[in-house]
Amino acid sequence: MRVFKFGGASVKNAESVKNLVKTIQKVGYKDTLIVISAMGKTTNSIEVVIDNYFNNKAALQSSIQEVRKFHNEILLDLFTSENHPVFNTINTLLDELNAFFKTNKSPDYNYVYDQTIGYGELVSTTIISAYFNQEGITNTWLDVREFIKTDNYYRRANVDWETTKNQISANFNANTLHITQGFIGSDANNFTTTLGREGSDYTAAIFAYCLNAESVTIWKDVPGVLNADPRYFENAQLLNKISYREAIELAFYGASVIHPKTLQPLQKKEIPLYVKSFLNPEAAGTVVSKGVDLEPNIPCFIVKKNQVLISLSSLDFSYIVEENISEIFSLLHLYKMKVGVIQNSAISFSVCIENNYDNLDKLLQHLKAKFRVVYNENVSLYTVRHSNEQVVSQLEKDKFVLLKQVTQATTQIVTK
Repeated sequence: MRVFKFGGASVKNAESVKNLVKTIQKVGYKDTLIVISAMGKTTNSIEVVIDNYFNNKAALQSSIQEVRKFHNEILLDLFTSENHPVFNTINTLLDELNAFFKTNKSPDYNYVYDQTIGYGELVSTTIISAYFNQEGITNTWLDVREFIKTDNYYRRANVDWETTKNQISANFNANTLHITQGFIGSDANNFTTTLGREGSDYTAAIFAYCLNAESVTIWKDVPGVLNADPRYFENAQLLNKISYREAIELAFYGASVIHPKTLQPLQKKEIPLYVKSFLNPEAAGTVVSKGVDLEPNIPCFIVKKNQVLISLSSLDFSYIVEENISEIFSLLHLYKMKVGVIQNSAISFSVCIENNYDNLDKLLQHLKAKFRVVYNENVSLYTVRHSNEQVVSQLEKDKFVLLKQVTQATTQIVTK
C-alpha cells in the first residue's frame, strides 16, 4: 500500500489536474491511497468567506460565488458535457456551505472555521475522482471524516488514534485506488474538525500508519526538501536524504515542506517519506528515513514571519523561577500561542510566539498583572540548523537583532 499526497499547487487549475493524471499514470496507482488538498488558493478564498460572515455580511454571498465560479471554470475545462453528474454534486456541496452560514447559531469563530473550511477539500476531491473515472482510472471517493476521528480542539484537533485505527481497519479496502481529503476529520459528535494548516501531509501519515503502508510520497512544485525556502533565500539546494530526527527538527522550527506532526507516526513504523516534484515525477526527490545522514551536510535555513517577541521581567526584581515559568507556559497554552524560541535569565524571560488565534491582547493583559511586559510585533524568527559563523554573520547583515540563541546544532535569531 502506498499513500500519495497532492497539495493545492498540484491541482490549482484544469491543466494541473490533467498533469496529475499523467503523473499517476507514470508512477502507477495499484494499491494506492491519494490524499488531496483544496485547489489552488481555495482555502484562502473560504477564509475570506468566513471573515465576511463575521465582519461584512454584505459581501458574504459574493465571496461564496467567487468560490463557486472558480471551481465551475475548472469543471467546464475538464468535463466534456455539462450534464455530467459532477456538476450537480459540486453545486450541492457549495449549497451546503451557503446553508451553514444561514442556519448557524454559534458565535465561536474556530467552530465556524472548521465546519466550513473543509469544503475546499470536499470539492477538489469530488472533481478529481470524477475526472479520474472519466479518464479510465477507476477509483473510490472517501469522506475522510468517517475515518479520521479527533477531539473538538477546533482548528488544531488531536487525533483519537484508537478510534481512527478501528475505523480504517474495519472500512478500508486496500486493494482499490482511493481518493480522499487532507486536513479534515471529525469529532465524536461528527462535527468537522481540522488538523491545522498544511495538515494534509499529516492526513497521509495517519493513513500510512494505520494501513502499515510501504511509503508516503508528498508531491510538490519543488524538486524535494530544500535547505531553504527559495522565496526568502538565494541558492537553495536540494537535500537528497534526511533522517527522521533531522526532519522532525526542521519541521518543529517551521520548515514549510513537511508538516510538524507528519513525521511522528511514520517514524514509529519506519515508513519512508518521499518528497517529489509533480513537474518531474521520475526524479529521485528527497527521502526521509531512519538513521541516514543529512546529504549534503549543509546549513538549513528557516524563517517565520509575523511573529511576536514578548519580554517579561518581574515587577519587584525577584528571580524568574520555575513557578513563574510554569505559569507563563500555562497562559501560552490557554491562549493557543505556538512557541518558536524562549530565553531566560535571572530576572527576565523572552518568548517568540505565533498569534494564530488573535489572542495576543488577552495574553498581554493577563501577563501584565504579574510582570513588566515589553513586546514587539511583526518580527521575524530565523533558525539555522548546522550553522557556522560565516552564514550567521551573513544572515544578521542589515538586520536589527532583538534576540539570539546559539546551541551546538542550531542558531536562532529574532529580528525586526
